[in-house]
Amino acid sequence: MTAVEQLKQIVKESNNIVFFGGAGVSTESGIPDFRSVDGLYNQKYDYPPETILSHTFFMKKTEEFYRFYRDKMLALDAKPNAAHLKLAELEAAGKLKAVITQNIDGLHQAAGSKAVMELHGSVLRNYCMKCGKSYSAHDILHSTGVPRCECGGIIKPDVVLYEEGLDNQTIEDSIGYIRQADVLIIGGTSLAVYPAAGLIDYYRGNKLILVNKSATPRDKNADLLVQGAIGEIFSQLEV
Repeated sequence: MTAVEQLKQIVKESNNIVFFGGAGVSTESGIPDFRSVDGLYNQKYDYPPETILSHTFFMKKTEEFYRFYRDKMLALDAKPNAAHLKLAELEAAGKLKAVITQNIDGLHQAAGSKAVMELHGSVLRNYCMKCGKSYSAHDILHSTGVPRCECGGIIKPDVVLYEEGLDNQTIEDSIGYIRQADVLIIGGTSLAVYPAAGLIDYYRGNKLILVNKSATPRDKNADLLVQGAIGEIFSQLEV
């Protein structure tokens, strides 16, 4: 029995699945994983992405932050791929309880998923730091320089920047889903970004499945390893 066949079998038999995903879920929708292509950005920007996407940099060099952010982080034309669509289908069928994602692109919701825990926030939500008024991603994309609210305040994306803490409620909800899961499928993540990667330690079951193109530090803990492109693998799952 191949790994994909085993995965199909497990999914078929469970109605309490939780999915935990990272950048690899969105790369198949054409959204670049900036970690793997740092060299490209260094030719155009004076700082590495991790520096630009930090709280300190946002506060001190807001205009430079937004130059990078509009250019690299707002992929508003991206469409959900086979992995997003299958997860939404599994949820609608009552098999999947939640999607926990490190991505900030909103593609899980665009595919139809309802129970989505966004650990790192979303580019689709933006707010004025002074009065709290909300703005869309299109407002940010079509602004110039530092986007400002009509009250004069600076608008900030509702994404968790480096040096910022994750939202406590989102973490608590994610831990709750993982603890109660029968099956935990982890896909498209290197499991290298903490505290997010540490959440999988709360899983109590014996069906920990890793779906990835490359090896991760947690491969030895998995009950099933499925190697390959996540969209291609998920498109084979039956609801």
